[in-house]
Amino acid sequence: MKILFAAGGTAGHINPAIAVASYIKEKYPDTEILFVGTADHMESRLVPNAGFEFRTINISGFRRSFSPEAIMHNFKTLARLVKSQGDCKQILDEFRPDVCVGFGGYVSGPVIEKAAQMGIPTCIHEQNAFPGITNKTLAKQVDRVMVTVEDAINHLEAKREIAVTGLPVRGEIINADKEFSRAQLGIKGDKPLVLSFGGSLGAEPINEAMFDILVENGKNENYYHIHSVGTNGTEYLEKFENAGFKNGRLGTAEIRQYIDNMDVCMAAADVVIGRAGASSLSEIEALGKASILIPSPHVAENHQYHNAMALVNRNAARIIEEKDLTSKTLKEMLDNLLSDKEELKMIEKNVKAMAINDSRERIADIIIGLVK
Repeated sequence: MKILFAAGGTAGHINPAIAVASYIKEKYPDTEILFVGTADHMESRLVPNAGFEFRTINISGFRRSFSPEAIMHNFKTLARLVKSQGDCKQILDEFRPDVCVGFGGYVSGPVIEKAAQMGIPTCIHEQNAFPGITNKTLAKQVDRVMVTVEDAINHLEAKREIAVTGLPVRGEIINADKEFSRAQLGIKGDKPLVLSFGGSLGAEPINEAMFDILVENGKNENYYHIHSVGTNGTEYLEKFENAGFKNGRLGTAEIRQYIDNMDVCMAAADVVIGRAGASSLSEIEALGKASILIPSPHVAENHQYHNAMALVNRNAARIIEEKDLTSKTLKEMLDNLLSDKEELKMIEKNVKAMAINDSRERIADIIIGLVK
């Protein structure tokens, strides 16, 4: 059995594809797996590190602007798109896959489209509640469509019934234990823990809104709080230091540049504050955590807002849009959550009910089911 995966651009596309590929390889050791991506994005590092064969095509996305730079970029993108058709055909002819799977990113479009044209069984997985243009187009052409959340079904047209599979979550997240994780972090007593971050790079609006909250809590120690400023938030480390933090700590508040034990921190948390990327939300669901979501407005199709609303509409999270984000609005929402134990439990119950912990298996079954 030969399976080709097309995924690229961000970890949110690549890591779930790797998780499914690893599961299939574990279950069917004789399976040959090839990943197709681009040479200048993180798939060129993540895929080979995971032990899979990797081929590249040169592709980029269109920019929605009429600036001279955007127009020039879009001409280059169009040329790359034309050339990629031949590159995709060559890869498909040489590898001769039994099935091709698209997990998103610009690379998925030409690879999966060419495979469908060649009569190779195809399927795609959409991570977000509001699909992007590429997957909306591909959904009409492929043999099976899979989505993370049911809300995405309303925005897609497909040949067959769309399958809700969830999004693969790391095993260490699924198996994490709250009390054990609190002990690992040195958290004593029954004070709640708040975990906040703006992604690995950080998010300036979240860092700004968090500053006064962290300084105040560091002094009054009402709850434990771990916050990551992100790798682009170096200046905030100095700002917190000037506000009384020593080696990143003030009372029960802790500042880090990057959280390298996210599974432990999230498992130990009572409230999680952060963006609304599909992978983060799947982890929040798997652990059954109450959250305050601050969607990034700077993503395609504003998909993080739609991801967040999939939870909010089920009373499984709270939301503050970035345009409404201040220290005051965030503190009020956080204080209300921490002070209402019954509401906190209800949110935890509702978000846990959304979790799909056998996502790898569901996706793998659909992929293998397409092999002729």
